[in-house]
Amino acid sequence: MQHQEFEAPPTLRDTIKCFWYTRKDFGELLSGFEVVPDGYAEIIFHFGSACSFVYNGTLQPLPSPFMTGLLNQPVTFYTKNKLEIIGIRCFPWTVFNLLGLPAGKDGVRVFEHPIVRLQPRLNTCMQAGHIEEALSHLIQYLLQARSQIAVDAMLFKAGAALQEANGTIPVSQVAAAAHTTVRTLERKFKFFAGHSVKDVSGLMRFEQVRNQLWHSPKINIAGLAHELGYTDQSHLSREFKRYTGTTPALFARRQNRTNK
Repeated sequence: MQHQEFEAPPTLRDTIKCFWYTRKDFGELLSGFEVVPDGYAEIIFHFGSACSFVYNGTLQPLPSPFMTGLLNQPVTFYTKNKLEIIGIRCFPWTVFNLLGLPAGKDGVRVFEHPIVRLQPRLNTCMQAGHIEEALSHLIQYLLQARSQIAVDAMLFKAGAALQEANGTIPVSQVAAAAHTTVRTLERKFKFFAGHSVKDVSGLMRFEQVRNQLWHSPKINIAGLAHELGYTDQSHLSREFKRYTGTTPALFARRQNRTNK
């Protein structure tokens, strides 16, 4: 498996966290791979084998691109043979404004948008192994899209406060950082992101726990709960299980086995 991340240019960093590329050969049989929730929305372009997920009990093929919004539980995608992905990792309070789409809570979202016209050009680049050229086409398109929208200053300040605190900040303090009231902030967040500030901050904080357990499976969970502002270890465990379906201790043991 190959994975790379690429910084967004400065003029896109108020809307896009980064770009990333992944390539993996899954073999001839249909295989599933799990995506765990985090604090971002992703625009996903895929190349090679088809990518599918289960919807209403049926395996449904996904077009390229599609979007994963904020997830409240893991989602399993299915593919076989070689799959390549270019992802655009966006802040959830900016992605819908960037694309000119109505906000929603869809975990996996199929959408109609002029950005889909890039697929043939990107496909040509990927077949030739020119990943950076494909990224250049995407960046140029998004720079043009970004130039035609106004990023709400209140949301920008609120998002900056959430990022700085990794989600470990009360909504009242986010509102204060954005120089607004909690009521106004919540209304704008739901309009632009489809989720509340608490939804987003909870996922951002969970992401910190998940990352720590990925990289340091033997870390003290009680200490991690204190560090990240959970009431106690039980609070962390409840939130972790809510997003993953498993406990942090079991997740860490599985990761520890994987790392050996």
